[in-house]
Amino acid sequence: ILLPLIIFGFYGLIIYFSVKGDDGLNVGVADKANLFEGKMESKGDVKFTFMNNESEASLKEKLQKKDIDAYVIVPPGVTIANFDTLRFVSGKKVGLSSRDRIERRINNSLEEKRLMALNISKSTLDSIQNRENHLTFSTIEGKEEDDTKVAISSAVGYMSGFLIYIILFIYGTMVMRGVMEEKVSRIAEVIISSVKPFQLMMGKIIGIGTVGLIQFLIWIVLVTGLMSLIPLIFPHIDPAQVQAQAQSGGMGMGGGANQGAATAMGEIMKNLASINIPLMLGCFIFYFLGGYFLYSSLFAAVGSAVNEDPQDAQSLILPITMPIIFGIVILTKAVNAPYSSLAVFGSLFPLTSPIVMMARVAHGIPGGVTWWELALSMILLIGGFVCTTWLAGKIYRTGILMYGKKPSWKELLKWAMKKG
Repeated sequence: ILLPLIIFGFYGLIIYFSVKGDDGLNVGVADKANLFEGKMESKGDVKFTFMNNESEASLKEKLQKKDIDAYVIVPPGVTIANFDTLRFVSGKKVGLSSRDRIERRINNSLEEKRLMALNISKSTLDSIQNRENHLTFSTIEGKEEDDTKVAISSAVGYMSGFLIYIILFIYGTMVMRGVMEEKVSRIAEVIISSVKPFQLMMGKIIGIGTVGLIQFLIWIVLVTGLMSLIPLIFPHIDPAQVQAQAQSGGMGMGGGANQGAATAMGEIMKNLASINIPLMLGCFIFYFLGGYFLYSSLFAAVGSAVNEDPQDAQSLILPITMPIIFGIVILTKAVNAPYSSLAVFGSLFPLTSPIVMMARVAHGIPGGVTWWELALSMILLIGGFVCTTWLAGKIYRTGILMYGKKPSWKELLKWAMKKG
């Protein structure tokens, strides 16, 4: 229960610092040549105050008294034609981002003066530069999707697939270690006197799997509830409000950089709401259970075969973990190209489908996957689970009572093919 709270705390801090305004800089400008004519772009993070009557000595004194944070002096006689370099003096070190903003605003003011000297207004130039030709992407059904929505879908799909990848490793290893502990401590011999080995193996798998499922359901409920609190904690990043601020040109969040961060956050929240959450949640639970049961049975078979030496387990689980790693490799391809042949194969092959299919489902139906592909993938996963459980059960019933002999995959296959 604490883990989602910790994650939400970090998530909240990320949002807070992304929209928090920087400490503003008050820059005094002694424009002796009246180059800027008392006009320079001032916003929340950098404010320019014209002090044309001040000398450099008086500006230094104000800087030492912290009445201003920095100053710039434009010498007399400087014009647009003979302008060279201005010197920026500050009482403290200025960071790279602040330097870039200050230099950009001064250059914008100078550029406007040069354009006016050429009888070209700044508004005319801006209208030409801002006239961009946009390319819209749409499906044959007429649905248009912007880059942000596709990026969010890709990110959600990748995170879902990667989460199942982690689950298969963590809970599969837990099953293997649990079986090893029962075998080494000889508890399994006592339990087998009352139940069949296959029942014991399935009890171990179902028990740990139920714990994992309940844990993730608790996390999903907590994260969903905490996400609903974000508009209350950060009301200024509400998508509708951010869009209104962007259209009105308001700077209520402390400058252009923070306005952009708020706009981006609003777009992310808006596009997250457009994802088919019930479909994603249903598929996640199904592929979590299917992938877990498929791999945990194999991990249980390995755990029943090894003895006290952990190195034996490491050598045996390599063929089991390779398809999982292969699945995460295909996932990176399926995120960007959900209908590629490699993505389709990975989403149908039972050993990789729990990871790869989540990336395709995130793009929607039929945006990333068709209904028949999803149904076929689920059927193949169920069939794969039945086959691996049957083979693992045959290995388990022999290996759980086998001691002293170092196992190999050749030996495990003999146990699996053994009749009776």
